[in-house]
Amino acid sequence: MIDRLWTNARLATMVPQAGDGLGLVAGGAVATREGHIVYAGPMAGAPQAPGAEVIDCEGRLLTPGLVDCHTHLVYGGNRAREFELRLKGATYEEIALSGGGILSTVSATRAASLERLTEDALKRLDTLMAEGITTIEVKSGYGLDTATESRCLGVARALGRVRPVRVETSFLGAHALPPEAAGDKDAYIDRLIRETLPQVAKAGLADAVDAFCEGIAFSPAQVERLFTAATALGLRVKLHADQLSNLGGAALAARYKALSADHLEYTDEAGAMAMAGAGTVAVLLPGAYYFLRETQKPPVDLFRKHGVPMALATDSNPGSSPLTSLLLTLNMGATLFRLTVDECLAGVTRNAAKALGLDGELGTLEAGKSCDLAIWDVAEPAELVYRIGFNPLHTRVWRGQ
Repeated sequence: MIDRLWTNARLATMVPQAGDGLGLVAGGAVATREGHIVYAGPMAGAPQAPGAEVIDCEGRLLTPGLVDCHTHLVYGGNRAREFELRLKGATYEEIALSGGGILSTVSATRAASLERLTEDALKRLDTLMAEGITTIEVKSGYGLDTATESRCLGVARALGRVRPVRVETSFLGAHALPPEAAGDKDAYIDRLIRETLPQVAKAGLADAVDAFCEGIAFSPAQVERLFTAATALGLRVKLHADQLSNLGGAALAARYKALSADHLEYTDEAGAMAMAGAGTVAVLLPGAYYFLRETQKPPVDLFRKHGVPMALATDSNPGSSPLTSLLLTLNMGATLFRLTVDECLAGVTRNAAKALGLDGELGTLEAGKSCDLAIWDVAEPAELVYRIGFNPLHTRVWRGQ
């Protein structure tokens, strides 16, 4: 029995068709039962729905609910002062090596109460949800000790209990080296593997394990040790890769069948080919590229050439992308990285879902998928990418409600 039917909509199903990456259906309908789609297509083919609630979309655009597949929403404090320093010429690396950067947020996060962390994260989440997000990934990485990492992941889990949104979590203990590690990265990785990772896994706090593979963070060999341990615990992996240099992070991620490799400004063709072979999604983060005033763009043409699916995400975080607008991210992806409208919208729906391992459950309008919808007051899909500082969301639907 169908319980709800949306009619008179212009659908962007995001199911790829010949010559149309958006799966457009003029005069479309979506029918649901118990929070799942049972039909998405032309109104003429919609099933009969006696007794169902019927919602007339009045010609509006209807897309899958948006997916922000890379965020760091849970943290204490802010880094506005460091923003000032960068305006005066300091580099990201210089700030980090002088004790600022991630470590300043670690200090603020460790000092913050559970209530304050939750309250601040909810403000950021609410802003994103107001733009049509129905699924979001949230990383830890600002605790760097077992207690605070677990607390932050617990806050992230709680967000999905107090708001109508799906929250996926990633353990990012290998984000930076904490002060108490006294410069010994190998010993810190040992502690993550021996202590923190097993506790996080046992408590069910993380859906995946992430790491920052970079000269100012952790080496490929150190990341491999962590990924081997994560895989043994049954956790999928993701990687901050090739953002500031090419350490072969994309290829490393591919060796572990990573869900995604993210940033990727310095990825080479070998890395792109490895990702294509592994089915690893390239998550592009134009907010960080813009905010850090980078000049090396990710190799979009290589990803196209080798068929690597590309996602877009806000990378919402206090230091390098204090961004809470996925719609602005769409415009940045187009203007800064020259993605097409189709690529941008796929990047926050089906490819973003794939970057979380959820493409079997959401990201397109198809029978069997979760009824997560965004209904927009626009005439054409391109308007979602074209406009800046404009939110045309009419209605957000999560699991049919």
